[in-house]
Amino acid sequence: METPEIVLDADQRHAAERLDAIAARVGKRWRFPVGQHGPRGLYLYGGPGRGKTMLMNRFFESVRTTRKRRYHFHAFFARLNAGIHEYGSIDASAAALLGDAELICFDEFHVHDSGDARLVARLLDTLFARHITLVVTSNYPPHDLLPNPYLHPLFAPTIDRILEHLDVVSVNGPTDYRTLGGRHTGFAAGHYVVGACPETGAVDLPVAHRQLHARTIENGVITVDFAELCGIPVSAADFLELTADLHTWVVCDVPPLGTVPPDWVMRFVNLVDVLYDADLELSVFAEVPLAELGGEVRRVPDLYRTLSRLGELREPANLEAR
Repeated sequence: METPEIVLDADQRHAAERLDAIAARVGKRWRFPVGQHGPRGLYLYGGPGRGKTMLMNRFFESVRTTRKRRYHFHAFFARLNAGIHEYGSIDASAAALLGDAELICFDEFHVHDSGDARLVARLLDTLFARHITLVVTSNYPPHDLLPNPYLHPLFAPTIDRILEHLDVVSVNGPTDYRTLGGRHTGFAAGHYVVGACPETGAVDLPVAHRQLHARTIENGVITVDFAELCGIPVSAADFLELTADLHTWVVCDVPPLGTVPPDWVMRFVNLVDVLYDADLELSVFAEVPLAELGGEVRRVPDLYRTLSRLGELREPANLEAR
C-alpha cells in the first residue's frame, strides 16, 4: 500500500529532508569521516502532535535495508530488562536486541530517573561503539533530558555523547495536529465521555504477580476502573504484556488527575503511551472534560503528551452507533 501524501509544514519539511539524506546513505558504501562507519544520526524533538512519529515511520519504511530496527522506547526497555534476566548483563541483552542492525530508530526517547539514565548511557555506548546509525524522536531537546537538577549533571556526559553522534533538529512548530481530528481508526476509534461507564461486573486478571480487578474482559475487550488499573504497582512492560490479548480498552471513573497520587498519573501516562504506539482503541469515561483533566497536575513527566493524545478521541456528539 502506498503511503498517502501528507502536506508538511516548514519544520517538518526540514526534518524530512534530513531524514531522506540519511535514508539514501544507510547500507551504502560511502566515504565517511575517519572513525565514522555510517551516516550521522538524527535527534528530532518537539511538542506533542508535531508529526515526529509519522516522519520517523515514513523514513524507516523508505530505508532499503533489512538491517534496521524500530522501537518505541517503552517496548525497548521492557525487552532490554527481560533480556538482562535472561542473558545476565545489560551488554548481552542489548547485543541480542540490536543483532546486526546498522540503523536503530527510537520513538519517544526520554530519561526521567537515575535508573533509566544508567541504562541509556550503557545502551548508547554500545550503539556508538558499533557505529550504528541512530535516529530518535523526543519531546525534549537533549539538554532537557533527566531534568532533575540534582541528577542532571550525572547525565551530562551522555548528553555530550548524543551531541557528538547525532544532529539535533527541532520539529517544534505551533500546530498540534492531533487537535485537528480526522482520524477514526485504531487508538482514535475510541471516545472520551464525561459520565458514568455503562459496563458492570467483576473479573480478576493476573498481572505482575497481582490481581487486576476489572469490570469485564471479553473477546479482547477490557473494561476497568482507573483506580484498579493505575492504583497498583504495574509498569509499562506489564501494559505491553496485556496488549498481547487485549485490543480494546475502556477505562472508567477517571477522576481529575490532580486528585490522585503522581504515581497513579504516571501509570496512566504509560498506559496511553503503550496503547497509542500499538494503535489500540481506548475509550475513557471521566468525571470532567478533557480540558480539566490534567490542569492541576504538577511535575508528572509527559502528561502533556497524554492529554494531546486523548484529544484524538471522539466526543459523544461525534460518536457513531457502536
